[in-house]
Amino acid sequence: MFCFDKIQEYGKPYIIAEIGSNHNGDMELAKKLIDAAKACGADCVKFQSWSKDTIFSKKVYADNYFLRDDYRNRTDYTLEEIVDAYSIDRADHFLLKEYCDSVGIEFNSTPFSKGELDLLVDELQVRFIKIASMDLNNIPFLTYVARKGRPVVISTGLCGLAEVSDAVRCLKENGCDEIVLLHCVSIYPPESDMINLNNIDMLRQTFGCKVGYSDHSLGTLAPILAMGKGACIIEKHFTLDKNMEGWDHKVSADPEELSVICQAAEDAYKMLGSYQKVVNEDQERRDAFKRSIVAARDIKAGERFDETNLDLKRPGSGIPPKYYELLVGRVAKHDIARDDMISFDDF
Repeated sequence: MFCFDKIQEYGKPYIIAEIGSNHNGDMELAKKLIDAAKACGADCVKFQSWSKDTIFSKKVYADNYFLRDDYRNRTDYTLEEIVDAYSIDRADHFLLKEYCDSVGIEFNSTPFSKGELDLLVDELQVRFIKIASMDLNNIPFLTYVARKGRPVVISTGLCGLAEVSDAVRCLKENGCDEIVLLHCVSIYPPESDMINLNNIDMLRQTFGCKVGYSDHSLGTLAPILAMGKGACIIEKHFTLDKNMEGWDHKVSADPEELSVICQAAEDAYKMLGSYQKVVNEDQERRDAFKRSIVAARDIKAGERFDETNLDLKRPGSGIPPKYYELLVGRVAKHDIARDDMISFDDF
């Protein structure tokens, strides 16, 4: 379960399977997505809580703007009808929350209005509030969010640094100090040179907040690389079928890809390890692979050591190479056979 104190950068990242509206308004499909996300190893499934009255104005519906990409061949219904069909009503929120609880995966959803926020926090008791980047500059809404007393996870995709700064300031001034910023690029999908994972470091250094990554790229590489940047949360859109009709299916991870991401989350932070230099090999193995000073040829008693009669070979259980220069010029006490390790008793 989400716990702000346990969400640590360079620790095991918290994996959010972003179902969004990929259920296409079908709650049986939503349950299948929940089951699949759980089987893949995700920590949380996240939906989107909006209605046709809380997400768009009548101008957007009149323009049918959001039909252009995924519904360009459909003329049998309007954007308003699609939004209405794909929305999750009050009863379905409770159904999905109860189903998540029954299978053992955390439920969450992004609110798009104060009423939806009230439902999620006050009634469904979500452990954190996820805010979409479209609302990062919605200061009145963020003020209301901050006063709910929950940690806030906020995407930064659509906004510049000044707007991120305004949002963080608003949250803190209204009592919310538990903030996770998600680096995000709100292009579906972005080109590789748009992803800018170094922004994870920049956001961390600029705002002193925990930082994660919300991914809209194709495949698994970007979220895995983000783990190497210490991202504490990885959010990835999730579908059972990339070819389904809908806004996000094409850029979503399928179960195979989400499984790869979740397994990487199990391994990546262990591989990142510590800043301290730790030698894991035992002394016997270290000696076996290192070198010692040896006789390059037979050396007679009274002969001086030089580069013609000294060599460096395995194992490393004799005099280390760093003392080579100290031996040069010293006199052998007795005969030394070729390839014998030089000891301090030999000179």
